[in-house]
Amino acid sequence: MRVTVIGLGLIGGSIAIDLRKSGVATRLTGVDQNDDHASEALRLGIVDEIKCLDEAIINTDLIILAIPVSAMVGAIGDLLSRVTPEVTLIDMGSTKAAICKSIRLQRNRGQFVAAHPIAGTENSGPGAAFSGLFNKKTLIVCEKELSSYSALRVADKVFAAMGVKTIFMEPVAHDRHVAYVSHLSHVSSFLLGQTVMDIEKDEKNIFDLAGSGFASTVRLAKSSPDMWAPIFEQNVEYLSQALLEYIMHLQRFHYHLMKGDSKEIHRIMTEANEIRRVLAGIELKDEKTNNVESLIEE
Repeated sequence: MRVTVIGLGLIGGSIAIDLRKSGVATRLTGVDQNDDHASEALRLGIVDEIKCLDEAIINTDLIILAIPVSAMVGAIGDLLSRVTPEVTLIDMGSTKAAICKSIRLQRNRGQFVAAHPIAGTENSGPGAAFSGLFNKKTLIVCEKELSSYSALRVADKVFAAMGVKTIFMEPVAHDRHVAYVSHLSHVSSFLLGQTVMDIEKDEKNIFDLAGSGFASTVRLAKSSPDMWAPIFEQNVEYLSQALLEYIMHLQRFHYHLMKGDSKEIHRIMTEANEIRRVLAGIELKDEKTNNVESLIEE
């Protein structure tokens, strides 16, 4: 299969590596507005060639779109209006409502599969890409019923190569849930990093005193602002709600701390410990999952 990957960062690059490794891709063409990223992806062998967008979408079977979500809305509609009916387009955006709404009436909507792999690291660029990033991770597909049988067959092969577990959600429900379990954690990490940097003017103190707990909590603050700022903007309604509730919990904790109410503080932390049970259930489910769920019914 001839594959074009638009956006050669961590996500796009890692998908390209998996598609080559699995044999799904026979030819990989890369497109990236960042010339340095394009050159690096070519040098690392992530793609076979670099082309401009107009050339890359000719004579291709599949287009993987892994660009900032702020550019997704216009790009998907434009691509669907230009490619031949045999081409499948799959996006990997972290928000879905605005994207799906923008192309719902598009004549070639059936050629598009709306996807979001719940995977990533704090690193970015082609050099951060690696095989196995998505292995046993969850990938969400939205509006499956609006994608054609042929597009879903292609997506099935791609997702199998990535090694993901596929689940289905409506776009609005997707955006609401990821605001809490993904986007909020990134905001928290960014602002924790900023708080520490503001207070600890002596960087040596941060380096010497910060333990593994701090490092793991603030790890996401190393994520690319170029990628995450558009995500926050696209999901402002649900992220704002999540932030208000998070701030409420912080204020409540601060109130009991200032009152010296250690019993209530202990209760709050004990209640929060329940997340351990939830995460253990997710891990157990992962271990028992051996097959990738098919998008199509044979």
